[in-house]
Amino acid sequence: MAKRILVPVDGSEQAHQASDFVVGEFPDATLVLLHVINPAEAGYSAQASIPSFSEEWYEREKEQAESLFDEIEAEAESAGLAVERVVEVGKPTRTIVEYAREHDIDQIVMGSHGRSGMSRILLGSVAENVVRRSPVPVTVTR
Repeated sequence: MAKRILVPVDGSEQAHQASDFVVGEFPDATLVLLHVINPAEAGYSAQASIPSFSEEWYEREKEQAESLFDEIEAEAESAGLAVERVVEVGKPTRTIVEYAREHDIDQIVMGSHGRSGMSRILLGSVAENVVRRSPVPVTVTR
């Protein structure tokens, strides 16, 4: 049975490298692309208080996720992989781990931004937290 491999996609070069890794290492896998829309990124500006702003912001984020998926999906499908697209709303670490737990994911492959020292402490690391909490094996690419 083919593996279902979850690749969180955030538009970074590291996420693209993670999908390239899956294409090269798991030619029979189903690639599950997951983009997490973090509502905390909507901000607290004056615009955020306008009722239609949140809907417009969310729709823009969904459209952006779809465009992120397009390029990766084209490459994966040309290599013969099946691709699924998923957009979820929530905190990235929690959402990635919950999705893996609830949707029959065999492995997570994700990119790391490679932060170290103070920036890692202040900004946290989604990859590190996923590794610690994941119910399935995690491969982190750089």
